[in-house]
Amino acid sequence: INTLTFPVFFQTPFFFFVKHLFSFPPEEKKSYSTLYPSLSLSLARFFAMSLFGLGRNQKTFRPKKSAPSGSKGAQLRKHIDATLGSGNLREAVRLPPGEDANEWLAVNTVDFFNQVNLLYGTLTEFCTPDNCPTMTAGPKYEYRWADGVQIKKPIEVSAPKYVEYLMDWIETQLDDETLFPQRLGAPFPQNFKDVVKTIFKRLFRVYAHIYHSHFQKIVSLKEEAHLNTCFKHFILFTHEFGLIDKKELAPLQELIESIISPY
Repeated sequence: INTLTFPVFFQTPFFFFVKHLFSFPPEEKKSYSTLYPSLSLSLARFFAMSLFGLGRNQKTFRPKKSAPSGSKGAQLRKHIDATLGSGNLREAVRLPPGEDANEWLAVNTVDFFNQVNLLYGTLTEFCTPDNCPTMTAGPKYEYRWADGVQIKKPIEVSAPKYVEYLMDWIETQLDDETLFPQRLGAPFPQNFKDVVKTIFKRLFRVYAHIYHSHFQKIVSLKEEAHLNTCFKHFILFTHEFGLIDKKELAPLQELIESIISPY
């Protein structure tokens, strides 16, 4: 169910609070990565694990995956960590000079999978079939699951079941060496960017669900800064490489514009 009418979320104090985090005036513009210049994704993950109480539902949460080795996987991984540590998220998402675009997309796809997987894993105590019987992003957006193989016709499932299906499906894609080469010098398929776009489109849905259904809980735990930093990084990366169609971003469009507009 998609509509151009913005959900009630954008009329709540929580939305305006979140939007403010991304809308500092020019003279005091500081992202959370600037406020915490050493905050890399790995540190954000550590805080999330420590303060949210990770691991209450191990069925959805799974171990961190390693980036595909490819020809420069480890080198690019180090570049990501270094640029994130500098606090400049815009610089962190750019393709490093002289590097292969597919290699960059591959390494970052694994990284964002790990990030979203961990973020959602911290919420499994609250995101249950009883609390979230359907996968939604506010009252106007509902997501149904289909993978085109085992489930060909979209089905309505609870939010935790949708995320479980999604994480399993992404893992299958990442483990497929015809899509994400592990061997040194192995070519990427011609449709590689399309595969990546589908992964990012579906990962965005997890963020949309978290913001609409669980942001109040995150605020009460004082962990919104970590969520917002991760989401800002995610959006800047997808915007840099055109990975998600604008219509798919509608559930959080106004928030996204507040992230992108300063750039």
